[in-house]
Amino acid sequence: MEQKGVHLDQETFSCSICLDLLKDPVTTTCGHSYCMNCIKSHWDGEDEKKIYSCPQCRKAFIPRPVLEKNTMLAVLVEQLKKTGLQAAPADHCYAGPEDVACDFCTERKLKAVKSCLVCLASYCDKHLQPHYDVAPLKKHKLVEPSEKLQENICSRHDEVMKMFCRTDQQCICYLCPVDEHKGHDTVSAAAERTERQRELELSRQQIQQRIQDRDKDVKLLQQEVEAINGSADKAVEDTEKIFTQLIRLMERRRSDVKQQIRSQQETEVSRVKELQEKLEQEITELKRKDAELKLLSHTEDHTQFLHNYPSVSALSEATDSSSINIRPLRYFEDVAAAVSELRDQLQDVLTQKWTNVSLTVTEVDVLLPQPEPKSRTEFLKYSQQITLDPNTVNRYLLLSEGNRKVKRMSDIQSYSDHPDRFTYWPQVLSRESLTGRCYWEVEWGGERVFVAVAYKNISRAGKSNECGFGDNNKSWALDCRQNSFNFWFNNIKTPVSGPPSSRVGVYLDHRAGILSFYSVSETMTLLHRVQTTFTQPLHAGFYLKSTRDTAEFCKLK
Repeated sequence: MEQKGVHLDQETFSCSICLDLLKDPVTTTCGHSYCMNCIKSHWDGEDEKKIYSCPQCRKAFIPRPVLEKNTMLAVLVEQLKKTGLQAAPADHCYAGPEDVACDFCTERKLKAVKSCLVCLASYCDKHLQPHYDVAPLKKHKLVEPSEKLQENICSRHDEVMKMFCRTDQQCICYLCPVDEHKGHDTVSAAAERTERQRELELSRQQIQQRIQDRDKDVKLLQQEVEAINGSADKAVEDTEKIFTQLIRLMERRRSDVKQQIRSQQETEVSRVKELQEKLEQEITELKRKDAELKLLSHTEDHTQFLHNYPSVSALSEATDSSSINIRPLRYFEDVAAAVSELRDQLQDVLTQKWTNVSLTVTEVDVLLPQPEPKSRTEFLKYSQQITLDPNTVNRYLLLSEGNRKVKRMSDIQSYSDHPDRFTYWPQVLSRESLTGRCYWEVEWGGERVFVAVAYKNISRAGKSNECGFGDNNKSWALDCRQNSFNFWFNNIKTPVSGPPSSRVGVYLDHRAGILSFYSVSETMTLLHRVQTTFTQPLHAGFYLKSTRDTAEFCKLK
């Protein structure tokens, strides 16, 4: 009821214009009171109408009233200010369902502004004041309003938990070490908080450092995005120009061929027509001569006949027709055949080179390398079906199983000459080039087989180290024997330990420069791992050291 009375007093001594406590209060003849400045300003706005009204009851005054300060009201307002009259709490000051309420408000509860960890109670501004004024209460620990104060009470002893058991990692009261936590490592909650606070600050420092690092990464990635977009746009622009040049070149060649055909057509037709005209003139002359001879043959006068015969019997020189060679309808067909052959060659080149273009595009990867697979299932995600290139196979090797398998023979095989063929070393390379991430498995048999990868430009002719797998800087090879493994690169041998196996797995991450060899049985065991930089696409290969050695690319699911 006290709060309600204060609320009425506040309204009673408030100006209805500014809604604040009256300042220099004046009272109109209708009985309503206002601040002197407020009512004057209100009436100043009504000067044009010359009719002045009360803002509350709208009673009109003519002429404008002369107002005097209401001294009684002024004294009352000053007294109320000195006694600490406060405005009634606004609605937002009362506790709602989501708020912590003051434990000491008896009527409608106000929002708590602090909670006391000693009193285990929450207070509004009014009821919190003793904690600021009374000396013993000033020592209490005040925190932000909390609904979980009861969690600070020990359920066993009903005491405030001010200690911490490090053995059981829980808060306890001062009685707990006597029984349930007897002999445990206990400290004050404040001491444990200090320790944990240091850990928290360290964690925050680590988090802040990670945030800074991630911010740098985000900025780098944004730069990468811009670089990727710029590079892609330039690549599209450049390739468009190149293809446009190719198309224009083809158009020029098409135009050149067309022009040459038409020119030759015109020449040949002109020559034929010229000969045709000569022959037609000769026919006309011969017909005229034949008519003269016919006429002469009917002359009855022997003397006249003999006299005229010499002049009409002589024939003009015949046109040479030996150059006329009518070919069986194959005038310019050979030209079309030559162009067709060129088209086929271009298609072959595009087919062979286009794979490299596509692989080069898909090889673009600006993100950090993915971790190397750990299980065979993960490796099989990158399985690659590989076949051997017959043009590279040495003449002592025989391909089979759709060019997936090779065997060392004692007799020379009848293969045609080819610049890609290994002439001395019993080796063979794959048809497919390898980039990106690839995995394949090899089943080998016999005495000694080299499982290798090599650049395509490895030397083929002769028996120098430039041709042998593992003997140069263009090839890497795992030397597989019945009971041991060795790794070869640049003619340097590295012994490799691992369980013997007739199946070897090979993993390649071309961009990351990783080449790994595994012994494959029921499990996979890493034999040797290479970390380098590959500058060209790679090809898988085999070197079969002894007669009857075999190697085969396995079919993987």
